[in-house]
Amino acid sequence: MGEILVGTCSWTDPTLIRSGRFYPAEAKTAEARLQFYASQFRLVEVDSSYYSLPSEATARLWATRTGPDFVFDVKAFRLFTMHPTTLQVLPKDIRESLPEELRHKTNIYQRDLPRPLTDELWLRFEKALLPLDSAGKLGVVLFQFPPWYYPGDAQRDYILSCKEKLMQYRIAVEFRHNSWVNDKNRDRTLTFLRENDVPFVCVDEPQGFKSSVPPLAEATSDIALVRFHGRNRDTWEKPGITTAERFNYLYTEDELREWVPRIKTLAGNTRQCHVLFNNCHEDKAVRNARQIRLMLE
Repeated sequence: MGEILVGTCSWTDPTLIRSGRFYPAEAKTAEARLQFYASQFRLVEVDSSYYSLPSEATARLWATRTGPDFVFDVKAFRLFTMHPTTLQVLPKDIRESLPEELRHKTNIYQRDLPRPLTDELWLRFEKALLPLDSAGKLGVVLFQFPPWYYPGDAQRDYILSCKEKLMQYRIAVEFRHNSWVNDKNRDRTLTFLRENDVPFVCVDEPQGFKSSVPPLAEATSDIALVRFHGRNRDTWEKPGITTAERFNYLYTEDELREWVPRIKTLAGNTRQCHVLFNNCHEDKAVRNARQIRLMLE
């Protein structure tokens, strides 16, 4: 059976810190918090890289502040996953290089940018992850595509282009529209990912929405991933709320036990299985991560 790593999708969420139920009182700095987190879990997902480009210096600090067997999964920058991106989060020199017609927009998409600027952003993202990769601590780069990203030849070609852009790393793909794995497209989607050695991200999330992907347990590479988003239907697609509010959900033991045999099967078919809790409201994610880890022993 492959190794099973369990962790959460953030270690710096403000509601987790304010709850006072995970970090000891003396862990008041970023360094102390990461070191404590790494003493409790061997896996974490970097969520901040979705909102803005990470830096090499920060990645180097992450590498030095964690043990030799610690693993970081890193979420791809939102511009690369077809999400709207505010100009303020782009590097200053990139903003200043934008065509005049783009400089006053609130949000831009990757398609809006001149190709040289897009290439430069990809290069900087790749370089920023190098310290983690060099330390043997980079797991996968997670591409979480939006609900309006539908299956098609152009979309599959783009996924392959992402893999090519980051060819020295491993990418994984999470879909947020159920058409990718409905009865019509499921086999094609999973075959496409298997043939190109791209991990399919299994999810547990609220059902009944077009953005709802069913809780499949499928391995399409030698790494499997399961992300737990909670089952809060009231907040899943609610506009104008914070990320922590959207994923405010505490799994019951019975709900977690549903996944134990599935995770073990995934691990049996891979060399490594990453189990990540994204219900990062207060200490809910760390509580559920500890629970399922005990169940998997």
